[in-house]
Amino acid sequence: MIQFVKAHACGNDFLIVEALAVEEVEHKATAVRLCARNTGVGADGVEYLKWTGPRSGRIRLFNADGSVAEISGNGTRCVAAWMAREAQAKVNEVFAIETDAGVRSCRVTGIDGNRYEMASDMGVPVVTERQVVLASGAVIHGAVVSMGNPHYVIFVRDDGFSIDGVGWASIGREICFHPDFPEQTNVEVVRTVSQGEIEIRIFERGVGPTTSSGTGTCAASAASIALRGLDSALSVTAPGGAQAVNWRGGSAEMTLTGPAELICIGEAF
Repeated sequence: MIQFVKAHACGNDFLIVEALAVEEVEHKATAVRLCARNTGVGADGVEYLKWTGPRSGRIRLFNADGSVAEISGNGTRCVAAWMAREAQAKVNEVFAIETDAGVRSCRVTGIDGNRYEMASDMGVPVVTERQVVLASGAVIHGAVVSMGNPHYVIFVRDDGFSIDGVGWASIGREICFHPDFPEQTNVEVVRTVSQGEIEIRIFERGVGPTTSSGTGTCAASAASIALRGLDSALSVTAPGGAQAVNWRGGSAEMTLTGPAELICIGEAF
C-alpha cells in the first residue's frame, strides 16, 4: 500500500508521497497510475518528498503524464503546507524545500484549519521577448520566461482569452508542443485588468489546461511587469482563484503568496 496526502492550491491538485515508499524506478509509473482521474486517486502530479530536517525536505515532481517537471510553485506550497502540519508550525515559521530548480523557502503567513497561506521565494525571473510562428502561419508575439522551468506568455485583450478567434487552450497546446520548444513549455495567456491586476489562463506542460499554476502566475507577472510596466505588486486571478506576486524587477527575487489546502490522507494499491 502506498500512503499519500492529497492537497490543492487554487484547484491545482497534488499527491504527496514519501520518496522511499516507492522504488525510484517506479516513480514515473506510479505517478501516472495514481494521478489518473477515473481509475486512480486523481491529481495533476505527484510530489515525492524526502525529509532532510525538521523543517526542510527534497522533492521531485512527476506530472500526470509521467514527465518530470523542474518545479511547481503550487506543488511546492502544498508540500510546505503538509510539512507545516506535521511540524505543528505556527505563523512565520519557514520551510526550506529543495526542488530540481533549486531551494525554495516557504513562510507560513496564515493557518485556518487545514488551509495554509504561504509566501514563497520563487527565484529571479528571466524574461525575453520572442515570436512563435504557428502551423497556420500566424505569428504569436509573446515572451519566454524562465522561473526555473520554461514558460511562454501571451498577452490578449479579449476577456474570452481567444487569439484571432482561436481558443486559448488550442493555441496553448500548439505552443506547448511547438518545435521551437523541444522540451515543451508551459503557456500562459494574460489579460490586463488594471495596473495592479491580471487574469490568466494556463496550459501546463505534462498536464494540459489547469485551474492554477504557481510558476505560471509568476511567469505571467514577470512578463507583465517587465514588458507592460505593471505594478511590482500584482494580484493574479486564474480560474481556481487569486494569488499575489511581488517583484521589483532586475535581479530581485520574486515572492508568490497564496493558499494551499490539505484535502485528505489515504492509501492506494
